[in-house]
Amino acid sequence: MNRQDAPWWAELPPAAGGAVMATAIISIGLHLTGHATLSGMWLALAVLLWLLLAGDFAWRLVANRARWSGEADTPAALTAVAATTVLGTRLCALGRPEVAAALLALAAVIWPGLLMAVVRHWHRRMPGAAFLVCVATQGLAVLAATLSLAGAGDWLGRAALAALVLGLFLYGEALVRFDFREVSTGAGDQWIGGGAPAISALAAAKLTGSPLWTGAAHTALRTTMLVLLAVNLGACAVLLAAEVRSPRPRYDIRRWSTVFPLGMTAVAALSASAVTGNAWLHTLGVVVLWAALAAWLLVLAGFARGRAHLAGRSG
Repeated sequence: MNRQDAPWWAELPPAAGGAVMATAIISIGLHLTGHATLSGMWLALAVLLWLLLAGDFAWRLVANRARWSGEADTPAALTAVAATTVLGTRLCALGRPEVAAALLALAAVIWPGLLMAVVRHWHRRMPGAAFLVCVATQGLAVLAATLSLAGAGDWLGRAALAALVLGLFLYGEALVRFDFREVSTGAGDQWIGGGAPAISALAAAKLTGSPLWTGAAHTALRTTMLVLLAVNLGACAVLLAAEVRSPRPRYDIRRWSTVFPLGMTAVAALSASAVTGNAWLHTLGVVVLWAALAAWLLVLAGFARGRAHLAGRSG
């Protein structure tokens, strides 16, 4: 099969993993706010998308190694890890810890190789996808902490803390390489810079709620969570202002990386509210969740229009 005859799903770039991340985090947010039916619908779609992209990932690894190798060292390749961990977190909440554990194991296996490949090719003036080194690592922290809270073992909670610290270090490394001009010109993945503190805050929230950490350790985790959430909200405010000042209405697959940070901000706020008792954080989370859902629908509509346009041209 040549490239022109290949189905559209076989031509998706690694950034398509952002669609799984966005869909799964919306499902988590809907679950946390009591919308079980909607959450189940978004979960089913996330599973289907993950299976589609996982199959394509495996096919390229076996049958198209040249393309796989060319894409594996790009930051967007780490969406494979992040998407797997976010989906696993939702499945654990569904009462399927064994499936979540299997997804954690899979993500942990592919994470080091992809991370090292990406870091070896880091350079100055990187796009927002550079922050995926943090997001993927914090995804491991969130899922490990979630499984630990579900009774899968205290060692997972300790591993989650180590991943949280490493993820914060990687965020700093990505930040000094980020091209800040992307805030005004980026096609959507610049929002990952705002979403990375949100998933870090979520990891800290999970650990704050764990009985493993008491006293000074608990206080430090709680403070870290709130600081990260504040950084997240500040970054999102700047990114939103830049979108208003310099609108970019055209569809780009990297727009799924705009939806994910919004959804993650909502989930982080809802989780922080649960461990601190602050009602205003819950209200904030609900408001941002519906904004994220609206953004998800807008990006889906953009994708559908793009496919319809291509179909019309080919017809």
